[in-house]
Amino acid sequence: MTDPYASQRAMRQMRRAAMQRGVIAALDIGTYKIAALVLKLEPESTVQDHPGIGNMAGQAAFRVIGAGTTRSRGVRFGEVSAMAETESAIRTALQAAQKMAQTRVDHVMVCLSGGNVRSYGLAGETEVENGTVAENDIACVMAACEMPDFGAGRDVLHAQPINFALDHRTGLSDPRGQSGRMLACDMHLLTVDASLIQNVCNCLKRCDVELAGIASSAYSAGMASLVEDEQELGAACIDLGAGSASVSVFIKKHMIYADSVRMGGAHVTSDISKGLQIDFSTAERIKTVHGGVQATSMDDREMIALTGDSGDWEKDRRSVSRAELIGIMRPRIEEILEEVRARLDAAGFNHLPSQQVVLTGGGSQVPGIDSLAARIFGQQVRLGRPVRVRGLPQAASGPAFSSAVGLSLLATHPQDEWWDFDLPVDSYPARSLKRAVKWFRDHW
Repeated sequence: MTDPYASQRAMRQMRRAAMQRGVIAALDIGTYKIAALVLKLEPESTVQDHPGIGNMAGQAAFRVIGAGTTRSRGVRFGEVSAMAETESAIRTALQAAQKMAQTRVDHVMVCLSGGNVRSYGLAGETEVENGTVAENDIACVMAACEMPDFGAGRDVLHAQPINFALDHRTGLSDPRGQSGRMLACDMHLLTVDASLIQNVCNCLKRCDVELAGIASSAYSAGMASLVEDEQELGAACIDLGAGSASVSVFIKKHMIYADSVRMGGAHVTSDISKGLQIDFSTAERIKTVHGGVQATSMDDREMIALTGDSGDWEKDRRSVSRAELIGIMRPRIEEILEEVRARLDAAGFNHLPSQQVVLTGGGSQVPGIDSLAARIFGQQVRLGRPVRVRGLPQAASGPAFSSAVGLSLLATHPQDEWWDFDLPVDSYPARSLKRAVKWFRDHW
């Protein structure tokens, strides 16, 4: 049997090469904007064998030395719809970041929000060979997890061990070196449309850069926006983008569920554009400057001038009240949040010990959205900004940059994935007797 993760292993090799060169770029391909950050790795702080599982060498301290953003083109619902336009936008963002950094970048890590992601929980069990858990035992227990039939045309984006059990002692994060007989493992698998990954690879090839890794934007936004306690005790991160809303659930510092809703801020803008009969760019500006979700008595009196250039004097010199604008925005924002809540309910989010919800992404900047979300989710809701990283420009430190900042953390502090283990090809199981697990109820 051939190695099904050869491409992922190749990307990890690229990432190692970038770590040695000391420069890597993080690229967030979104529906509204494409953001690029150039990271300078500081080699003296590189740790060769980090304490996590796997042999992924090289966690490093880093600083942002370049940032570039551009209006996204050729991307719909977080997926590439026009290759040439997307390529040109990626090139623009990368060139701006490289110019600011005054250095050339050859390796890029990318995060994506589209591709119809699906989450699976897997479980595997194996006997420990020599009575003490070694690297090979971990590789074997992960290979023993029964792969779900996720269908043709899908690729595995993330495959992470989230929990180990040794002779019924569960909750182990790293069992290496411990004595025991039976080793069990819970894994989280995330799949995505293969065509999306292929399109992104083709785009980056045409931009003359090497792909050093792909991450889900749900994952990277959660890494940047959730504080350590939230990642440990259980929290959901909702990244409200322009084309889609990405959802991720974390517990014990691992992502255990991810999904996305194909609706976002661009749909709100589109509703304003149709409702007020104005062009899309004017609608975007009015939403940003005057938008909200909670109307008060003051909003009936606050008038917004609508300027246009249709040539019809009456139509080009209208004004609407802010209450009317809120009346257009609120139903769509409610619909997006209701849809997200349905995904969380289906995932069993209410079984977690803590049910904190964190809103981030550009769409979370609408005034009053946190109190509306608190009513819909019935949990504690807060607005999340990305963690501070050294050298990050002020303009790139808002919630809209959560995915890009999270991706830079993943580029320099990767979590272990299945393909970080050297698994001999002949030890891929021909058949395994294991079952997929709903670990929300079983383990936590």
